[in-house]
Amino acid sequence: MQLGRVVGRIWASVKNPGLEAQRLLLVQPVTPDLSASGKVVICTDCTGAGSGEVVYWVRGREASFPFQPGEVPTDATVVGIVDELHVGGGGA
Repeated sequence: MQLGRVVGRIWASVKNPGLEAQRLLLVQPVTPDLSASGKVVICTDCTGAGSGEVVYWVRGREASFPFQPGEVPTDATVVGIVDELHVGGGGA
């Protein structure tokens, strides 16, 4: 899983029938300190994430798992919305 920030949404009037009724989001990958890392990716969304939210997303075959038993042709999916993120050195 990777961290990202939702930076936009995509509307498509023509798409694969398997993507009907699926939300498509633009996600900027981020590091744990929330600075941008890499290129923006297009993700399907199974969480209802909104613009500006920090999310975690998966890539690859696992990206279609949240939509089972349906078959959604995706290679990146937002699978969670981050409520809090704690980074850094806590004591042992």
